[in-house]
Amino acid sequence: MVSFIKGGIKVRNSYLIYKELHSLIKSHSCVEGPSHVHLEGGISFGIGAFNLTLSLFPPRILKVLEFAGFSGDKEYGLSLLRDGATGMNLRSMLCALLLLCYYTFLTFILGTGEGEVNEAESLLKPFRLRYPRGAIFLFFAGRTEEIKGNIDEAVTLFEDGCKAQQAWKQFHHMCYWELMWCFTYKRAWKMAYFYADLLSQESRWSKAMYVYMKAAYLSMLPNDEARPFGEDEVELFRKVPTFKQKIAGKSPPTEKFAIRKARRYKAPRPIKLPVPVLEMMYMWNGFSMISKRPELTEGMMQTLGEAERTLLESPENEYSVDDRCVIHLLKGLCLKNQGALEAAEGCFIKVLSSEKKIKFDHYLVPNSLVELSLLYIDQGRREEAIKLLHKAKQNYKEYSMESRTQFRIHAALAKLKADPGEEEDTHL
Repeated sequence: MVSFIKGGIKVRNSYLIYKELHSLIKSHSCVEGPSHVHLEGGISFGIGAFNLTLSLFPPRILKVLEFAGFSGDKEYGLSLLRDGATGMNLRSMLCALLLLCYYTFLTFILGTGEGEVNEAESLLKPFRLRYPRGAIFLFFAGRTEEIKGNIDEAVTLFEDGCKAQQAWKQFHHMCYWELMWCFTYKRAWKMAYFYADLLSQESRWSKAMYVYMKAAYLSMLPNDEARPFGEDEVELFRKVPTFKQKIAGKSPPTEKFAIRKARRYKAPRPIKLPVPVLEMMYMWNGFSMISKRPELTEGMMQTLGEAERTLLESPENEYSVDDRCVIHLLKGLCLKNQGALEAAEGCFIKVLSSEKKIKFDHYLVPNSLVELSLLYIDQGRREEAIKLLHKAKQNYKEYSMESRTQFRIHAALAKLKADPGEEEDTHL
């Protein structure tokens, strides 16, 4: 705790120095020397990064940070970073990389899933021309193609990024992670398994997550199909908790989620997870990725249809309601991608109507509320969307991946320009 407080004080001091420097260069007494442009670029990067990052936090946290002297103005942060990225200064590349992270990752994982492809591509263009074999820029180019739904083009760019350099092995792991998801979208389970296996052997970021994904991909294969390397998904699922780690005293939320899902395999005769890959894909907002490619969404619908039939043919058990609700949520996302908004709404409402029967996957209800609210936003039903978002925010606590859901609620309310603190009637 003492280290945490000391770290917080250092971060605050850093921010105050940036603010002081910003006031200085805007004052009449500031004398511009030959390195002034680099100083401006550094200040744009620092203040822009603080404002953009803090703007992503839910209001209750942001209020505490603002009380401590920070500010979290997203548009102001973005404008400073754009100025820094387009200028000829030492920090222009850092500004551009932070913006690319925001446009291609943060808006997806912690936002409502639209991304900013045009902004990312315009930022990338000069750097791609200047560094055609630059591994980092190949990676972000792959990510933009992935967002656009051009999965084959993305795969080629990520593979080129791996070939471009051999010194920074951790960068390869980033590419392997994206390649794993690209093959997931194509339902090439064995290829996706191959990259999850590479990550489990080489990367130390989250072995629990990688082993869970390996098991999940194997569980998607037909029972009579040979498993790569002779591995068994049940044994892999049972190993997941043994790889649990703690960072700053806490386990990563994705690891906690994977460990909770793998628990059912502890039983001597475990009950199979219906679609573990698609469920984790949802946690990383993968259904937004395939929204522009009807054939990819159709493929996911086929997989969900098969899983639903298997559930109907299986005897009832303690997981039956939860498993059906998982499939309803994921089917709702696919139907939304296909433009069948009424059918999608029906799927989300089925999850909400089963709230009292859900035993384990309590994250399903608040997430279904968020997805239903995003559906209402697309239909122009603003007030209904706000009511659902406030219900999801205020009525549900202590569920899997809660912080991610809270970030998404905050992003959706910001999109609606609703007051995040306004009190709404949270009863449907």
